[in-house]
Amino acid sequence: MSNSTASILAALPAVDRLLQQGAIAALSPNLARRAIREELNAIRTAVAKEGEAVPAFDVLVARIVERAHALDTPFFRRVINATGVVLHTNLGRAPLGTAAQEAIASVASGYANVEFRLSDGARGDRLDAVREHLCALTGAEDALAVNNNAAAVLLAINALARGREVIVSRGEAVEIGGSFRVPEVVTASGGRLVEVGTTNRTRVGDYSNAITDDTAALLRVHPSNFRVVGFTERPEREALVALARKAKLPLVEDLGSGNLVEGLVEEPTVGEVVAAGVDLVTFSGDKLLGGPQAGFVVGRRAWVAKLRKHPLYRALRLDKLTLAGAEATLRVLRHHDVAQIPTVAMLSVEPEALFARAKSIVDALALEAVSVAELDGRVGAGAMPEQPLNGYGIEIRDTDPLALQSALRAHATPVIVRVHDHVVLLDLRTVDPKDDARVTEAVRLTVEGMPSHE
Repeated sequence: MSNSTASILAALPAVDRLLQQGAIAALSPNLARRAIREELNAIRTAVAKEGEAVPAFDVLVARIVERAHALDTPFFRRVINATGVVLHTNLGRAPLGTAAQEAIASVASGYANVEFRLSDGARGDRLDAVREHLCALTGAEDALAVNNNAAAVLLAINALARGREVIVSRGEAVEIGGSFRVPEVVTASGGRLVEVGTTNRTRVGDYSNAITDDTAALLRVHPSNFRVVGFTERPEREALVALARKAKLPLVEDLGSGNLVEGLVEEPTVGEVVAAGVDLVTFSGDKLLGGPQAGFVVGRRAWVAKLRKHPLYRALRLDKLTLAGAEATLRVLRHHDVAQIPTVAMLSVEPEALFARAKSIVDALALEAVSVAELDGRVGAGAMPEQPLNGYGIEIRDTDPLALQSALRAHATPVIVRVHDHVVLLDLRTVDPKDDARVTEAVRLTVEGMPSHE
């Protein structure tokens, strides 16, 4: 450190002096000390590397207080998703319905009968309610739940094929986000992956020829984030079921997002997969199902029992809050009141309804830069990546798009938007109608406060 730098840094006030200043003294001691330490360190770095001067004392106090407030702001905050991606992984995927919210709040507020039967006072099974609903909704003989679909696949392979072979199509040995790679999951589960066929074409005979005395399971995987088109072939599910029965092996199918509502998307329902004879089906609880993060396994009783008895199951089981939210969501689906599931409502909303909302917002704003736009949303979370969801929202032109995007993120209730071709887009498919007024106000404040971008 040079003498000049040392001289500049010597002007920094002592921590004890800063702690005595009114605005800082009003903070909690631990928070105040942390904010002071971080701000002083930032100044030292700026002086040493950039040659900056030490700020005036009142400016320093204000910066410390601002830093303290930032440090004390909760990391997790409710945001408004205006991207048009219904199951946005970065934004927590499925928003929970009212029934799930109320169930979680009720259980969180005190004790709950997680493993206690109220009927006779004996110890119960925490999955009783969830299992009953899953079996009723899918037609499966048995079911269990763990903390996500990756855990469900890991548990299934570990319980059924540890130290043995698992056969999968080479075109299904995929990575589906978050570094979830099927080959690595199988290896981590203790299985030995055997890839058959080619990337674009796999036949039943490829599976049959690969079966040995060391084969423990056949695995079918949803391709999720990508599609192979053109010269392709994939065995029909029923053909793999027949092969598995003949070889006396379990067929495990990872459905990824999963779907319990017929006609919702161009995907088979879990019930259809179970009815086809697949032994174990794994899928997510927080994607198309619309509940909290969970992984479900449904299928034949004998195979599910092997998973339930496995030591790993205890490490992957659900806590009381997730169980409460999952049960409430499944109960709503079982009662066919699917409009109460936000995910279902967003995926099935009519474009005309979105147009009416967009026009109402644009009319209320009466800003030249804002207009109604026809937009294509997406399901998200790996499901149907190429199929657009036709709808409407608003577009904002004639401003710096990245600056506007950042300003909307900084709003009291952050609004997350897309930028395309230098235009800011707000897709109303993923905005709760109750938030339209918040979106309107956020756009008004940010657009009016920004210079025109020519």
